[in-house]
Amino acid sequence: MPSSHQKTRITEHPIPPEAAETLELPAWTSKRQQPQTVQERFLGCLLGGAVGDALGAPVEFMSRAEILQRFGPKGITQYAPAYGGIGKITDDTQMTLFTAEGLIRAWVQGCMKGISSYAGVTAHAYLRWLQTQSEEPSPGVAFGSDQPGWLFQQPHLHSRRAPGNTCLSALREMTSLGEPARNNSKGCGGVMRVAPVGLFAWRQGGRESAQDAFRLGTELAALTHGHPTGSLTGGVLAVLVLALTDGASLPEALATSKAILRPEARCEETLIAIEMAEELASAGLSPEEAISRLGQGWVAEEALAISIYCTLRARNFRDGVTLAVNHDGDSDSTGAIVGNLLGAMCGAKAIPAEWLDPLELREVITELAEDLYAYKDWQIGEYSDNEELNGRIWRKYPGF
Repeated sequence: MPSSHQKTRITEHPIPPEAAETLELPAWTSKRQQPQTVQERFLGCLLGGAVGDALGAPVEFMSRAEILQRFGPKGITQYAPAYGGIGKITDDTQMTLFTAEGLIRAWVQGCMKGISSYAGVTAHAYLRWLQTQSEEPSPGVAFGSDQPGWLFQQPHLHSRRAPGNTCLSALREMTSLGEPARNNSKGCGGVMRVAPVGLFAWRQGGRESAQDAFRLGTELAALTHGHPTGSLTGGVLAVLVLALTDGASLPEALATSKAILRPEARCEETLIAIEMAEELASAGLSPEEAISRLGQGWVAEEALAISIYCTLRARNFRDGVTLAVNHDGDSDSTGAIVGNLLGAMCGAKAIPAEWLDPLELREVITELAEDLYAYKDWQIGEYSDNEELNGRIWRKYPGF
């Protein structure tokens, strides 16, 4: 018998009922999908993000002119050496994986203990990521290091891949699990890691969970980025991923995310960036010129806008991700977000095999995507008579 926790909302601070009643969301046409199709979207989202991250990793700190000089007139189109190998991921994918793991562990906590905090448990996951970077959290934070769980034990994650200074400092300074960051940063390190929120929310309730997905994506980004733009962009990306997974078109997904965003305080910067990306995608400018107008992607609204533009312009997965990494600025983050979006839209089969085969941690990413889809069907908790399953899930995803 499933725990009653499985019927609860997915955020600690859900949108008030009176606000939810007055907020009319644009409709999208939900596709009737076979489970295997949705599983392909989950897998495509996480693998696609990692592929975009790995493609952009070698050129993250290069200008477009430097990229073209090194790789030729088409720019980088295949993996190049980075971090001692080919197909290596960066901190973007590392933190995305810990986001997914944190959400699952929060679900397990709710099933086993009857209560849970998604922001708190995911913050704990981020502190485990911090340890993989040879950093330590505040001594005042309770930390269950005796049961690290499955993901932390993957040796390839214990590698420093140019982690963002804001993420590192915010997590080092966190004194209570789940508390928002006390900085004023709007760097892209909040938005680039929250795609799993959209997948998790889809499993909770499909399109009916769009507002909760926005809230949770915003809360998780705010754990490290205190500026409203640094966190609201996370909410937008979560809604986009949920809607695309449900079969919405990208314009439909954008319409829904903007409708949820508009009532938020200090949303203007994020909203303007999204609408500028939409306008430029239908303008006659070259991609090079359009992306340069959107920015370089180091800050959250620019990274989101560039990613939306590239996804709208993409002819296919390869085209969109290649477009996303060949620009001045934060190439791995924009590549990762576009990979998340196109992967959720098109499924894992759309990702070129030559990008998947050498991808670092491909098996780990695949297993995590499968668990992120399957978690809601796990018959675990105080009412379950399957002690073996209870123990196995708890060892893999300890609920704290």
